[in-house]
Amino acid sequence: MLQASRNHSDATTGTRPAKVAPLHSQAPARNSWDLDSVVTGLRAVRERWRHAQQRQREYGGRELPSREALRLVVDGLRGALFPMRLGPADLRQENEDFYVGHTLDAALNGLREQVALELDYQLRHGHPDIDASHVASERIVRDFAAALPRIRELLDSDVEAAYHGDPAAGSVDEVVLCYPGILAVIHHRLAHQLYRLGVPLIARIVSELAHSATGIDIHPGADIGESFFIDHGTGVVIGETAVIGRRVRLYQAVTLGAKRFPVGADGSLEKGLAAPPHRRGRRGDLRRRHPSRPHHHRPRLQHWRQRVAHPQRPAGQPGYPGQHPAAGPGQRRTRR
Repeated sequence: MLQASRNHSDATTGTRPAKVAPLHSQAPARNSWDLDSVVTGLRAVRERWRHAQQRQREYGGRELPSREALRLVVDGLRGALFPMRLGPADLRQENEDFYVGHTLDAALNGLREQVALELDYQLRHGHPDIDASHVASERIVRDFAAALPRIRELLDSDVEAAYHGDPAAGSVDEVVLCYPGILAVIHHRLAHQLYRLGVPLIARIVSELAHSATGIDIHPGADIGESFFIDHGTGVVIGETAVIGRRVRLYQAVTLGAKRFPVGADGSLEKGLAAPPHRRGRRGDLRRRHPSRPHHHRPRLQHWRQRVAHPQRPAGQPGYPGQHPAAGPGQRRTRR
């Protein structure tokens, strides 16, 4: 009707409808970006980098595991671990086992391809004794799959710890769906198992996927016990040598890991040195093995927010986080 009235108006008045200018009035001329020189320059930079790193030419396709492929693998593993919460929206409980089996088959086959890439990469770069055969990648993925029920049990304890440790949590379902700390721990439980099975690069990529999404940085080598809860989580860093016991709760802006490393003659940090591990006991007290300190010594935590990790401990009691080691009862001498 509207189009007909417009045509009638145009016919009676003798005017033509105004032309609408296209969004891009003129297509850019071909090669207007001087792409030939840009591509040539990028190739020259890549070649210099590969020569400096003593990299061989990547024959036969990609040499490294793919971050995007591992993202799909982890998405499938999360859905298989929590099918009715992190699986597809239209999943029904009577089809749960079928979905889990189908999703695991796709995810584990994708993981096997990435494991084979990492084993071959390790063989080419400084690990000549690595078994990079098809049988080795199959064995790693099979052992990983066998560990999934135990990983789910650990995650159940983590979810319950988050629910009971946060008064604002309305249900365990809310914890699984909404809490960034749970997402980071799901990734860590998977990554830690891969780390133990001998594919540390894949494990690190899995951890970094959660780091990018949550701001929680957990190295896959960190050893974390059951019932672990990270509340809020922004700025939490847990290093490779961290050993965390059972029933531990962390808050934001906490770092567990070495902050200083020896510097070489060329100014770069020395690699391959084991940092002294940080340990958290069952009641959440920070412990670090140090030869010059007694075993029972509790170093002062660095941020005042960490005092909330011990709500049951009065401020005057010795060992209260933030209290100077020499302060007496009722005194809270802090260093700023």
